[in-house]
Amino acid sequence: MNERNHRRVVNGVALLALLASVRAMAAGMDHMGHGKVLMDHSQMNHGAAPTGHPSTPLPVITDADRQSAFPPLPGHRVHDRALNWAVIVDQLEYQHFESSNALNWNATAWVGGDIDRLWLRSEGEREAGKMHKAELQALWGHAISPWWELVAGLRQDFKPASGQAWAAFGIQGTPLYGLELQATAYAGERQQTALRLEAAYAMLLSNRWGLEPTLEANFFGHDDAAREQGSGLADSEVGLRLRYEITRGFAPYVGVSFNRLHGNRADQAREDGEDLGQTRLVAGVRLRF
Repeated sequence: MNERNHRRVVNGVALLALLASVRAMAAGMDHMGHGKVLMDHSQMNHGAAPTGHPSTPLPVITDADRQSAFPPLPGHRVHDRALNWAVIVDQLEYQHFESSNALNWNATAWVGGDIDRLWLRSEGEREAGKMHKAELQALWGHAISPWWELVAGLRQDFKPASGQAWAAFGIQGTPLYGLELQATAYAGERQQTALRLEAAYAMLLSNRWGLEPTLEANFFGHDDAAREQGSGLADSEVGLRLRYEITRGFAPYVGVSFNRLHGNRADQAREDGEDLGQTRLVAGVRLRF
């Protein structure tokens, strides 16, 4: 190949390279232009009002609008000023034992608020058609914590014998869920003193079934055979009752009660030929109003 033809080939290759470069630059500019068109299209205002300037002005909020949206609420009532009440008949039952049968009751009522309440307690026993024990207590209760309450007032025994009046002072509370405790001291006629301890624990077996063990113990300062009182621990009762709640206010139950006399009271009963201990089968109903 002569020199002239060689130059022609070189010039041709250079021209092709230049053309390729021009085409590449044109393609890049085309792409950039298309993106700009898309961007400008996305920023177009399709007939909407300018930002921050609504076509219809919003009305000014007035006090009447605020009051209709947020009406004034009544003030919160203090709980201890609310007057509430309840009547609870824990035991209303028939008891059967070897030598006889009896009708037994144990009831409580209260009226008042969260801090101060008037309490009424009553319990008794009618055995073989005759009233054997009956008492009524009127106590004023004052809460000293969320779970404990001091009580003070009067107790009147109607049976046994001719009855007896007492001044009463004690404490009651629920330190654990379902556990109820009472400890009450009494000062009565003829310088007689007494102490009663009571405990009950309601165990829920299901939404309807409940098992409740109970304990009651009575102590006296002096002997009084006519009123069936012996110094020291005189008598105790341990019970176990299984109930079914048809409603929260009506729950029939069955159970067993172990009654026993102790100390000087047992000696008195032994001299009179009475039983020192009894196992009683019970059936009754618990009522709440």
